[in-house]
Amino acid sequence: MMLKFIAKETQFLKKNGDAPDLRPPEVYYSDLLTQPSKEFEVFSRRLADTCASQQTFTTAAIQIDPAAPEEAIDKANEIFHACFHSVLDEDRGIWECLDPFTAIFVFWDYQTADQGKKLLDLLNEKISQALNAKLFMGTIAFPFHDFPVEEMAGCALKALDHAAFFGPGHTVEFDGLSLNISGDRLFQLNNIDAAITEYEKGLSIAPADINLLNSLGVAFGMDACLDKAMEFFEKAQKINPEEVMVIHNIGLIHRINDTNDSALAYLKKAHGINPDVFEIELLLGHLLFKKKEFDLARPHLDAAIRLKPESGTAFRIKGQIFLEREDAPGAATQFNQAVKLNPNDPQALSGYARAMALQKKNLSIALSFAKKSLDLDPENKQYRQNLERIQNIHDQAEETSLNSSIKSA
Repeated sequence: MMLKFIAKETQFLKKNGDAPDLRPPEVYYSDLLTQPSKEFEVFSRRLADTCASQQTFTTAAIQIDPAAPEEAIDKANEIFHACFHSVLDEDRGIWECLDPFTAIFVFWDYQTADQGKKLLDLLNEKISQALNAKLFMGTIAFPFHDFPVEEMAGCALKALDHAAFFGPGHTVEFDGLSLNISGDRLFQLNNIDAAITEYEKGLSIAPADINLLNSLGVAFGMDACLDKAMEFFEKAQKINPEEVMVIHNIGLIHRINDTNDSALAYLKKAHGINPDVFEIELLLGHLLFKKKEFDLARPHLDAAIRLKPESGTAFRIKGQIFLEREDAPGAATQFNQAVKLNPNDPQALSGYARAMALQKKNLSIALSFAKKSLDLDPENKQYRQNLERIQNIHDQAEETSLNSSIKSA
C-alpha cells in the first residue's frame, strides 16, 4: 500500500555500508549464491566434503585490484597456486579460481585462532608482493555462531563484497555488516524475502545494530507489512533516539497510514537534527503543501531542490503552490522545469497545461500536455477534467481566431 508520490522520490532511508562516502563494488561476488558459476559450485562441494570433520577452519575470498596492471592479472592464477602451496600443502587446504581476478580457499590444521590469522596474513602478503598489486580479502573462521559448514563459502564472498567498499588493500572478517550489505544487494535486486532473511541473520549476530534494524524495517515496509516495519524502526529509535534515517522512516509510515500530523512531527524532528537530507525536505514540503501551509512548505522544497536539483518533484509541488495562489506565470516556470527533468510526470504535465491555459498561451502545447498526462494515468478524474477544460479553451480560441479572420476579410 505504497503511495504513488513516495514510490520513487520519498523512499524509506537506508545506509549501505557504514559510511555514506563508501562506494559499492562493481561486481557483487555474493551473486554467485543465487547464480552459481561452475567454479563456485565445485569449490562449495569440495569445502563441504573436506571440512565436514574439521573442528576449525578458515575460508577466504581474495581479489586483485581490478586496476592492477594487465600482466599481474594474466599471471594471477599461477601466483595463487604458487603462493597457496608455499604456505599450505594439499593436506591442509583447498582453493579454486573463480575468475581471472579472484580466488577462494579454505585451510585448516592450525592450533589457535591467532595462528590461523598469521597464516592468512602470510598468504595475503605473498600474493600481494608476487603480483605487485593490492588485494581485497573477505574471511570467516569456523565455527561462527550457529552457521553451518555449508554456508562458509558464501559468507567469505559476502565478506569480500564488504571489503570492496573500503577499496584495495582491505581485509574484512565476516560480521553483521557483511549481512547488511548482502541483504541490501538482494533488496536492490528486488528479492525482498531473501533480503529479510539476511537482515534477520545479521541481527542474530548483532541484535542492537541500528543499520540492520532499520534495514529490516525498510524491507517489511516495502513488502507492505507496515506494523512489522514500525516494530523494527521503534527498536532502532530506542537504541538511538537521534538517528535521522529511523525518525524519517517512522514519519513515512505515519504518512502512508494518513496520520499526517504524526508524520509532520517526526519529520520536523528529523529536519532539526539534519536539515540536509533530500527525502526529509521533500516530504516535509509535500505534507505542508497538502495542509495548504504554503509559506512553510516553500523553504523545504527549495532545500530539496538544492540537495537534488536533478529531481523534478519539488519543482512540480512549487508549481502547484503557485496555481493555488492563482499565479499562472509562476506556476508555468516551475512546471516547465519539472517537465524538463521528468517528461513523464503526469501531475507536472497536467499542471503545466493548466498554467498555460489560464494565461491563454501556447494552447496547442497545453492541449498535448493535458492529453499526455491522461495517457499516463487514464483513471485520473482530475486529469480528465483538466483536459476537457483546456479543450474548451482551445476550441474557443480557435473559433475566436477564425471569426476575426473572417471579419478582417
